[in-house]
Amino acid sequence: MTQALLHLLHICDPMLPIGGFSHSYGLETYTQQEIIKSPEQVLNFLRDMLTHTVLPNDASFISLTYDACETNNWSEIIALDALCHASKLPMEIRKASQKLGIRLTKIFAPLISSELTNKTQAAIKSKELFGHYSILYGVFAHQLNIKKEDAIQGYFYNTAIGFITNAVKLIPLSQDTGQQLIYKLLPLIAELSKKALHPDLDKLGISSVGLDIRSMEHEKLYSRLYMS
Repeated sequence: MTQALLHLLHICDPMLPIGGFSHSYGLETYTQQEIIKSPEQVLNFLRDMLTHTVLPNDASFISLTYDACETNNWSEIIALDALCHASKLPMEIRKASQKLGIRLTKIFAPLISSELTNKTQAAIKSKELFGHYSILYGVFAHQLNIKKEDAIQGYFYNTAIGFITNAVKLIPLSQDTGQQLIYKLLPLIAELSKKALHPDLDKLGISSVGLDIRSMEHEKLYSRLYMS
C-alpha cells in the first residue's frame, strides 16, 4: 500500500469531519415528494446524478484544477473556482460546497503546508477564492501526490456513498440494500472517472434542471433532516 493510497483513503473518508453528512443535495426533497421511494429508484437517481451532474461539474472541476496545479497556473485555479461558484444555482448547494471546501482546507492545509496550500488558504481568507470543495479537493489531491484518476474515482465513490447513506435514512432502506447499490455503481464510477480525465469543456458547469428545482424547494420544506 503506497503513501498516496493512504492519503486518498484519508481525503475521501466519508467520516472526515467536514460536514458532508449534513447535506442531501436535494435528495430529501425527492423522497418527501415520493418521487424516490425504492432501491431501484435510488439506483436510477444515482446513475443519472453521477453521469449528468457530477461528471460535467465537480469531477471535471477536480480534473481541471489538478491540471492547473501541475502547470502552477494560479489564475486558472481562481477562474475555475469562480465558474464553479456561478454554476451552482441553488443557494443551499452553493453554500454547502463552500462550507465543505473551507473545512477541508482547515484540515489539510496545515498538514501539508506547501507553498500552494498556504497560498490557497490565504486566498480564501482574503476572498480571492470562494473556496469550493471540488476545487480545493483537486488542489490537496495534487499536493498529496495522489494520481488524478485515483483522486477522481475517490470523489465519485465518496459522493455515491454519501447519497446512499442519506437514502438509507430517508426512505428508509436496509444497510444491506445500501451496500448492494454501491456495488452496482462501481463499474459506472470507473467509467466516469476515465471520462473526467479529459473534461468536455462545452458541458462544464451544465445545469440539471430537475435537481436544481428540488434543491431550491428544499429551502421551504416544512421539516427536514438535512441542510440541503
